[in-house]
Amino acid sequence: MAKPTLPQGTRDFGPETVQKRNYILNTIRKVFELYGFQPLETPAMENLETLMGKYGEEGDKLIFRILNNGLDNPAKRQQVREDFELVLEGKNTRGITERALKYDLTIPFARYVAINHQQLALPFKRYQIQPVWRADRPQKGRYREFYQCDADVAGSAASLNEIEFICIYHQVFTRLGMKDYTLKINSRKILAALAEKLGDADKLTDIAVAIDKLDKIGLAKVREELTDKGLADSQVEDIAGYLSIEGTNEEKLSQLELLLGEPGKEGVAGLRLILEKIGLAQPEAAVQIDLTLARGLNYYTGIIFEAKAPESVKIGSIGGGGRYDDLTGLFGVPGIPGAGISFGVDRIYDVMEELQLFPPTVNVSTQVLFFNLGEEESAAAFACMQQLREKGIRSELFHEPQKFDKQFKYAEKKHIPYIVIIGKDELDQQNCKLKDLRNGNQQTLSWSKLIDFDFA
Repeated sequence: MAKPTLPQGTRDFGPETVQKRNYILNTIRKVFELYGFQPLETPAMENLETLMGKYGEEGDKLIFRILNNGLDNPAKRQQVREDFELVLEGKNTRGITERALKYDLTIPFARYVAINHQQLALPFKRYQIQPVWRADRPQKGRYREFYQCDADVAGSAASLNEIEFICIYHQVFTRLGMKDYTLKINSRKILAALAEKLGDADKLTDIAVAIDKLDKIGLAKVREELTDKGLADSQVEDIAGYLSIEGTNEEKLSQLELLLGEPGKEGVAGLRLILEKIGLAQPEAAVQIDLTLARGLNYYTGIIFEAKAPESVKIGSIGGGGRYDDLTGLFGVPGIPGAGISFGVDRIYDVMEELQLFPPTVNVSTQVLFFNLGEEESAAAFACMQQLREKGIRSELFHEPQKFDKQFKYAEKKHIPYIVIIGKDELDQQNCKLKDLRNGNQQTLSWSKLIDFDFA
């Protein structure tokens, strides 16, 4: 039998990894709930038509399609062959696939709001923590199956939402120990104004998609892509000039005003307003205007975000999002503005692992291990253990009588801080030996005092 393997771009998570991931997820969840967000879950799969055309040409290529049932039906074999030919040509056909694994959490959220908007109390603030799938090329920090943590608001155009998202980013990263993160912001209105200034407003998506790749492929390749998309040499040069704008946040805004003129007024004013308000609400937040930030997804319409890991870790983006004021319009329900952000949990995990930011207690699941020293002794230990469990102390009894060495090794491997020994002498005297494995301290306690002991 061949050795079992995993699909490329996926991973198993053992107990220690899950405990660390839960530490991240619980930190994010608590901050979301502090800001009034409610939990939501949507199915792993969506109808293909729900997803297609929402992420741009590049994103559509990364959607994992699910084959229909019944493709092995002999009576339909010829039709299936013809349908597969269409699929190989890059076309979609209901005969082969009608569903797909979800690419992100934002489009399913918009679909949910479109279906349920009449029953929802707007603005609807939801958070969602679920896996998503992308047919991407696996590499460090990039997987085909990964978790996203999103917070979105539907039914509000107020800039308060963007301010709160910046505060959420700051609070989460600060709580996780990543104080050297950077939050970059821009506005799709700036990019729209740039396209208008170039006299080619219809090229906004092409410009945004190309600029979004700047960090990965460099300016020369971005120039090539823009040229391939039909932009004139003079237009490409103007875009390169836009990308070269540097300085403080205010200096960048001033240069934008000169470059874009009237078309750029709304975008510049929006950025300036966010910076002013966050300066009052969360002045320590590391917010930088980054004019190379584009977020190539089609649905963004206003302020856009990208959170970057500390520079000492070469991993790039660990979160992103922005405003999308007509996302539900894609599903026939116009007029519901929205905005949202996402945390890249897998990348955050890699950053924290590399920077050793996880607290020492993160892998402590069991707090107390009772040694098993025989039938009568283990019965007494079990009774004590149940009383500890009733008080919320995570406890377990070793499964069978074994040598001390083996039970000690079990406790060490599971990072259990305390062991309790009830042997024959302790049984007679109704006491126990309590040992702290972290420092080697040992004491003898009565069973009643053990129950009242502070294991924090």
